[in-house]
Amino acid sequence: NIIHVLKNLYRYFLVGSNQAQTKHRVLKIDRTEPKDLVIIDDKHVYNHQEVRELLSRLDLGNRTKIGQKGSSGLSRAVSAFGIVGFVRFLEGYYIVLITKRRKMADIGGHSIYKIEDTSMIYIPNDSVRITHPDEARYCQFLFTCFPFSDTYSYDLSHSLQYNLTLLQRPYELWSSAASSAEEEVHTQSKQDSFDIFEDEGLPTQVVYGLQNEPYYKYVWNGKLLERVKDIVHHDWLMYIIHGFCGQSKLLIYGRPVYITLIARRSSKFAGTRFLKRGANCEGDVANEVETEQIVHDASVMSFTAGSYSSYVQVRGSVPLYWSQDISTMMPKPPIRLDQADPYAHVAALHFNQMLQRFGSPIIILNLVKKREKRKHEKILSEELYPAVINLNQFLPPDHWIDYIAWDMARYTKSKLCNVLDRLSMIAENVTGVLRTNCVDCLDRTNTAQFMVGKCALAYQLYALGMIDKPKLQFDTDCVRLFEELYEDHGDTLSLQYGGSQLVHRVKTYRKIAPWTQHSKDIMQTLSRYYSNAFSDADRQDAINLFLQVYQPLESKPHLWELPTDFYLHQRSTMALPQERRSYTLWWSEGTLSYLPVPYDEVTCEDNMRKMKVKRVNRFDESIDIYTEFFKPYELTSFDDTFCIAMTNSAREFMPKTVGVDPSPFTVRKPEETGKSVLGNKSSKEETLLQRKTAASAPPPPSEEAITSTSEDDSEEDRDDDGSVSQRSTPIKLLTESGESARTQEQQQQQSAREPYGLNLAKPPAEKDLLIYERQELKLIQEPVSCFTEDSIYAVCPPQADRDSRDVFESHVMTGQGQMRALCRDDMLMYREYVKNRYM
Repeated sequence: NIIHVLKNLYRYFLVGSNQAQTKHRVLKIDRTEPKDLVIIDDKHVYNHQEVRELLSRLDLGNRTKIGQKGSSGLSRAVSAFGIVGFVRFLEGYYIVLITKRRKMADIGGHSIYKIEDTSMIYIPNDSVRITHPDEARYCQFLFTCFPFSDTYSYDLSHSLQYNLTLLQRPYELWSSAASSAEEEVHTQSKQDSFDIFEDEGLPTQVVYGLQNEPYYKYVWNGKLLERVKDIVHHDWLMYIIHGFCGQSKLLIYGRPVYITLIARRSSKFAGTRFLKRGANCEGDVANEVETEQIVHDASVMSFTAGSYSSYVQVRGSVPLYWSQDISTMMPKPPIRLDQADPYAHVAALHFNQMLQRFGSPIIILNLVKKREKRKHEKILSEELYPAVINLNQFLPPDHWIDYIAWDMARYTKSKLCNVLDRLSMIAENVTGVLRTNCVDCLDRTNTAQFMVGKCALAYQLYALGMIDKPKLQFDTDCVRLFEELYEDHGDTLSLQYGGSQLVHRVKTYRKIAPWTQHSKDIMQTLSRYYSNAFSDADRQDAINLFLQVYQPLESKPHLWELPTDFYLHQRSTMALPQERRSYTLWWSEGTLSYLPVPYDEVTCEDNMRKMKVKRVNRFDESIDIYTEFFKPYELTSFDDTFCIAMTNSAREFMPKTVGVDPSPFTVRKPEETGKSVLGNKSSKEETLLQRKTAASAPPPPSEEAITSTSEDDSEEDRDDDGSVSQRSTPIKLLTESGESARTQEQQQQQSAREPYGLNLAKPPAEKDLLIYERQELKLIQEPVSCFTEDSIYAVCPPQADRDSRDVFESHVMTGQGQMRALCRDDMLMYREYVKNRYM
């Protein structure tokens, strides 16, 4: 848990200890190698007295004279909480250490931390350092902040179901793996023995400890630890995830229930919004995030005796070869399909990964638009649906991929339907892992995942015996707490991928958002546009460098000199595949035979190789969750503990008045809650009217009703222009007196003047209108392209003459090993090339 870094001229000494400071390990790093990493780990466990004596001898032996004190002995460099990894650019190696952390959650006594600050220490000493002018720029890239999460004793890269499934398996299934692990343990030093009475034949309480490989798709420092993971003891290795982690406490008449949200961003094909779209050739999609929702009764802490429930959702870009050209500096660049995929090869690779990790059924919720005057989002739907149909024809009907296409944006603009009610209906019928996507997988996706999570939360609380029926209503403390958690989750993911916080929130779709939310939405949209246009390239370079998909070399161009990073994320395009995957049997071997159980959770030989089993005494300090969590060996302030400081439904949302029902499942008025959910309101009547308006929204109509009301494109355009701002703004309470109406208008004008510095309600001057019309006319008259037919949907095919076709055919034949005879012109051309190149 704590690492002290000591140094002298020739070595770094990393002294790591457990939280109780009773066990220590020492790692030695050589500083005399300018460009190589030399690490020595003796695998020995020291007690407190032994490590003090060791450091004293090292300090005394490194002094030039006996009794001299100064820089020649050991000196302390820094204290840290973990090792992120080792990285090298153009000079020597650096060690990246965690220097600041904050506790974010507790799961079964295992603490989860957010990394808030890191330190990068250069390993070689100054006498052997070989400087390079571009080294500092690479260091700045790596110091770009990412919200990483880590834990010392819990595998964050896997779901709770996977981790608990391992613990619940009987030992007989692990006999082959355990025997080899026990032989290895018996050969170690006496300090690693299981019990002090074991050799005397006395009975011991033995349990089996498991060490499992992480799921590297969600590990972000796997490449940084790759050089040392086979050299050092596994206690030194800490695998971190990128995404979000949050936890809140729901108090049900004093009984604590923890609601935890963990989002894992994929490290494959990772990047920013417009620079990473669709999928790569290995089936990894952009902005893929696995969100796990864990609910457990916090009155019982342990995994074995406690009650835990988990639900997993996935978001990710549409698994096709598509992208958007950002060179045009448009807010919505046109969508283009980069490569034809008639057999849905890339979609097959992606859904094969999901079948292996989650099993069946897999449900796709596609939220992109179905109907547009000009094709934009619809291009993706027209490609994804045939791909799913093609893949399903080879699967057994019981394991088909379910496809739900729903135009959420069109439903939002319709006056006849309630978006959240329709999402609730979809969530009630979902059984399996839901994969949600829109174009960006940000605003619409987060709202849809919230509604599915709200439905799952009701069933989780029902399964734990906290409520009598699996149904939760809006405007309760429980749902408000859950909504706040999900909005933090959405804001964090949106900042990481899109460069701004969420634009449309749950309140926007409930149509109870205050009118001041419009100005915030405009600012978030501008912030997202600015980030996409100016800062995304640097953030993408930082991600590529941290994930080590790009490794600097003297012979390679620098990271910022690359015209594109396409080939960094498409590794299989650099070489011909050794064997082609079947277009019909598109799943991995063994996956189909175990469905609906995921292949990763099956007790088979492939999965057994990833495990290490070790027998330990149940009271061994390394697995003592009680000591690790409650820390009886140190003085702790009760007010500073995490369980007191975390978000609490009773403190944050429950009314402070006496005589109110303290149940978190009671529907309350917005002004009755402990935290304002609608902002500052001018009157209570306005708030009541907003609630009544939102509560009395009509039920969602049938698909036929929506189609019949929106057949005309011109009607759709009128709806797009005017209806959104009218419906998303809360309805004002009409007053009979004209004086009060004028007062409200003056207040609105004054509040509009504050953020913008001008009166937006005042029409523009005639001079400004003439300038605008002149510029608009100029844009219309200028030709868009020199081609006769050129747009984002069609382009004139180039005409190739006979000579060009001959050159192309000759090139294809050469690639197939068929060389045509060289003519006299070819020989003359080659002779001229040799003369100019070498003579």
